[in-house]
Amino acid sequence: MDRFYSLAHASIDFHFKQSPRDFVVEEIPLYEFSGEGEHLILFIRKKNLSTTEMIGKIARYLGIKNKEIGYAGLKDKHAMTKQYISLHRKHEEAMDAFEDKEIKIISKTYHNNKIRIGHLKGNRFYIRLKKVNPTSAKKIEQALKNIKKQGIPNFFGYQRFGNDGNNHILGEKLAKGEARERNPRVKKLLINAYQSHLFNLWLSRRLEINSLVSSFEASELEALLNMPNDEIKKMKKQKHPFKLINGDVIEHYPHGRLFEFLGDEEDIERFENRGVSPTGLLPGKKARIASMEARVIEKEYDDEINADGARRYAWVWPTDIEGRFNQVEAQYELNFTLPKGSYATVLIEEIAKRKINE
Repeated sequence: MDRFYSLAHASIDFHFKQSPRDFVVEEIPLYEFSGEGEHLILFIRKKNLSTTEMIGKIARYLGIKNKEIGYAGLKDKHAMTKQYISLHRKHEEAMDAFEDKEIKIISKTYHNNKIRIGHLKGNRFYIRLKKVNPTSAKKIEQALKNIKKQGIPNFFGYQRFGNDGNNHILGEKLAKGEARERNPRVKKLLINAYQSHLFNLWLSRRLEINSLVSSFEASELEALLNMPNDEIKKMKKQKHPFKLINGDVIEHYPHGRLFEFLGDEEDIERFENRGVSPTGLLPGKKARIASMEARVIEKEYDDEINADGARRYAWVWPTDIEGRFNQVEAQYELNFTLPKGSYATVLIEEIAKRKINE
């Protein structure tokens, strides 16, 4: 899909390709491990393996089922990644003897509970961009300053949609009962890709509306956006590049309860101060939907499917952003931290102002 970007600069020329040398991820756990308990916690470094493939290797080595190994989140295959897994403590001796050229155990500790999906605070990234000239480096530095100040749209990255980028097509058929998939894990993955595709379309549309609101007068936009003039004027007054709309479902940030935006100045200020963030719909059952003007836009990207829905932050704020230009090597190195579920490649695309996986 062609999408809108949040930053105003022209596209920046550089080369990026995911590899263990140029793309490093370190998981930040949700809580401190207790150091005692029946669960063995391993901090593992892997490369050229997805988390699922890593789990499978360890499970086969121990002669156990994959589901007996706990993990907090899926990490990229084409990267050097560090993450925590949990096992029953009875496997400690066997794991002390475990050897694999693509998997290294960095440290171990113990905890009372198994690690579950979502039990992470975020991820710390190190990324190297190549073929960067001094002019591009200055543009990258300015883009990072803007990202540090205003944040980024929380698109799903291209990894979500498979190698060919079209997993959502089969996902839609599965979600509507028009196709079958025997493997429940694969089925869920494909349906999630369809939900993610609709979310990305909605978010791109919202960014397009933001751009129009910033570029045209309210009187010109009333018919174009099919919105009341008063609502457009309220949007134009907002300082943040992502404009809240009456009926948006917003959520306390970085976690908390959902509630409806009704145009309160206090909520606009809290968004600008990173206390709340708008959310977008992952269509499906049980999901809370937007209302009023926000729902008019959202319903274009909603669908009745046989899966549970949810809300996802539409906007996130990377933290601890650092950048270094190596003019001799024509490389630019980035470090930053993202909340769980957010994609580093989306941040890179925001800087590049173009797709990076082509």
